[in-house]
Amino acid sequence: MKYLEEFRDAERVRKVAAAVAAVAPADRAFTFMEVCGTHTMAVARYGLKKLLPANVRLISGPGCPVCVTPKEYVDHAVALAREPGVAVATFGDMMRVPGSSSDLLRLQAEGADVRVVYSARDAVAFARAEPDRRVVFLGVGFETTAPTVAATAKEAAAAGIRNYFVLAAHKLIPPAMRALCESGDVALDGFLCPAHVSAIIGARVYEFIPRDYGLACAVAGFEPVDILQGIYLLLKQYADGERRVDNQYSRVVKREGNLRAQEVQAEVFDVCDSRWRGLGDLPASGLAIREEYAALDAARALEVEPEETVPDHGCICGDVLTGAKVPADCPLFGDECTPARPVGPCMVSSEGSCAAAFKFEYE
Repeated sequence: MKYLEEFRDAERVRKVAAAVAAVAPADRAFTFMEVCGTHTMAVARYGLKKLLPANVRLISGPGCPVCVTPKEYVDHAVALAREPGVAVATFGDMMRVPGSSSDLLRLQAEGADVRVVYSARDAVAFARAEPDRRVVFLGVGFETTAPTVAATAKEAAAAGIRNYFVLAAHKLIPPAMRALCESGDVALDGFLCPAHVSAIIGARVYEFIPRDYGLACAVAGFEPVDILQGIYLLLKQYADGERRVDNQYSRVVKREGNLRAQEVQAEVFDVCDSRWRGLGDLPASGLAIREEYAALDAARALEVEPEETVPDHGCICGDVLTGAKVPADCPLFGDECTPARPVGPCMVSSEGSCAAAFKFEYE
């Protein structure tokens, strides 16, 4: 198949769903986690859970970058946006993520210089055009976006642009998957591995999961046929009695990934420990700006005093991100917390589990 429509074709979807039902061993239940917010949204949009056998359960994981970004980071961004002479540039999903006392959208309405961009290069362009302003890009995301932000750091340094900064909070997916394997909070049988991230880091990085934890892995694309084929491959591993990493998305994802993107990322970022919403502090799970680029590290170059972070009350985004609970378990879901009035980031982001459940499954 070559074209998008073929991966959404209803007859093909029915055939793959039938294959899933046929290969699923009937003598036990299975729980698989999709580790990508785009998968979460696609599963809900196309109603794919209704096509799975009753003994196959699909749950969402920590695959939404905005959702796993801790509240302390939001408070830091808010503090920067309140500084005179500072422009904060960000992807749209971050605008309404609640901080302790405010969010970026509210600050923008109050007159702060907060700008929504489509790429980090937009922020570099702002800095180049407005040398009197300090432009801070919010570096939130996984391995998918980190190389592009690294490229802007190199571009700004090479061009002598001194008023471009990055507030880095990039995170690495494999350490989070290891943490989920070791937590024991949710009994998993395998992972539907993220497609975007895998295009950068490759499929081979997941090989520790079947080797060390005996769980199945399959990289899958985002269309209905892709996702169902990924679930088929996961179940096939149990039918075969062998755990491994299968790659359904081979038209995009290679075993070794995008080596050039990995190289650019490593030139600008060092691996560091990082705090995740829901998972806590995980070793070697984030990216920090290397010393050579410290001049554009907003955390070091721009002194602000973020307010003390106030813990969330009632919101269970952390448990949703680990698969321990589903959005409907939250007492705020659909009532006090909606896309129009989000309490937690999982209801804000276009890749958030709560937003997907509210939009496509809430009745």
